[in-house]
Amino acid sequence: MKERKLGRGVAMVGAGMSTFGAFAGISTRDLLADAYRDMIATVDRGFDPNEIDGLYIGNFSSELFEGQGHTAPIMTEWLGLAHRPATRVENACASGGTALRQGVMAIASGLYDVVLVGGIEKMSDLPIERATDALATAGDKLFEIPSGFTFPAFYATMASAYLDRYGLGAEVLRAVAVKNHENGALNPKAHFGQRIADVMASKKAAAAKKGKPVPQWKDIEEFFADDRANPMIAWPLRLFDCSPVSDGAACVLLVREDLALQFTDTPIRIIGTGQASDGALHGRPDITTVTSARIAAGEAYAMAHVTPEEISLAEVHDCFTIAEIVATEDIGFFEAGKGGVAAIDGVTSRLGARPVNTSGGLKSKGHPVGASGVAQAVEIWKQLRQEAGPRGIGANARLGLTHNVGGTGQTSVVHIFERR
Repeated sequence: MKERKLGRGVAMVGAGMSTFGAFAGISTRDLLADAYRDMIATVDRGFDPNEIDGLYIGNFSSELFEGQGHTAPIMTEWLGLAHRPATRVENACASGGTALRQGVMAIASGLYDVVLVGGIEKMSDLPIERATDALATAGDKLFEIPSGFTFPAFYATMASAYLDRYGLGAEVLRAVAVKNHENGALNPKAHFGQRIADVMASKKAAAAKKGKPVPQWKDIEEFFADDRANPMIAWPLRLFDCSPVSDGAACVLLVREDLALQFTDTPIRIIGTGQASDGALHGRPDITTVTSARIAAGEAYAMAHVTPEEISLAEVHDCFTIAEIVATEDIGFFEAGKGGVAAIDGVTSRLGARPVNTSGGLKSKGHPVGASGVAQAVEIWKQLRQEAGPRGIGANARLGLTHNVGGTGQTSVVHIFERR
C-alpha cells in the first residue's frame, strides 16, 4: 500500500451537533444552525466567523427527503456565511465522513486555513416506505433494487452469511444493540436515549395504562425474541437491530495545525485519513467483510503511523448491528469472526478494553445519514477532551478513530484523531 501523507497538519478546534430525532416542521438549515451554535460554544478562545475560508456539507439526498437541491449555498446564507465557497458532498451514508476528508485535504493542501465541515439530513417527513425507497437509491439500481433488495435486506444477507460462516447466533447481534442503547442512554442528544431495560419498562407501563395485557418478559433475551415487541424486519435482523430514520446535523471547525492554539488549548489533531471504494454487494466474493473499509483503515493507520492496538476508542458505522461487528474486524480490532464474541464479552463496552460507539452509535444516537460521519467526529472530540460526561472513557484516551460507510461499503472513510 502506498503511504500517503498530509501536506501540513490539520486540527479540529470545535465540534457540535443538534439533537438527533424526528422533528416535524424543522428543516436541515435549522438543524445545522443548532449544530453550528453548539460548535461555536466549544471553541475555547472564540473565533471570528469571517475567518472561515470555505464549507463542505455532507448530505445524501435533500432532493428526495426535502425536495430541496443545491443545499450547500443555502446553508451558508442561513449560517450568516454568505459568499463563502460551499460544496455539498454526496457519498450515501458516508457523505459526512467524505465531507470531513474534503475539509482535511483543503487545509492540508494549503488552499484554506479555516474550514467548516457540516453534515445534514432530514428524513422523518417522508412515510417510512418512501424513506426506504430514498435510501435504496444508494444500492445498485440496475441489478439489486429490481430484485427486491432494501437496505435491511442487504445487511440481513450479510448477517446471515456471517452467522453461518462462524457458527454464531442472534446473541451477537443482541449484544451490540444492548451495548449501544446503554451508551445512548447517557447521550442527551441521542434519538433513542433509552436502555433496552427502559424500553421494556415503558412498553409494560403503556400496556397497563391502556388496560391491555402486560408483557411478562423474564429478561432481555425474551424481549428480543418477541415478534410483537421486536418484529422481524429481514431475517435475522429484527427492529432493534436497525438504526432509526432520523433528522439531525453536526459540524466541526478545522484549522491548519499551527493556528490551533489560537482557538483552543486542547486541539484534536487529525493525523490519518483513508478512503476506498468497492462494487455493489451482489458482485463481491465475500460479503462477511467490507473490503473498502479494510483498505481505508489501512491507509489511515499508515498515514498516522499507528496500529489498531493503539486506538483508544472508535465510532463505527452501525446502521445495523451486524455492521458494527463487521466494522470492528475491518478496522483491525479483532480477527474475522471474533467481533460479535467481543461484544458479548464486553470488550467493546464503554468501560471495556476496546470501546466502540460510546455515543450510542447510529443504532441509538440516530442516523440522519448525511450527518452521521461528522457526528462521529464530534463524539471523538468530546471523548479525547474528556468532555463526554458520564459516558467518558477516562483520561488516558489519546487516539480515536471514525469509520463511516456508504451503502453496503461502496464507500468507506476512516479518520484517526490524536490528543497530544
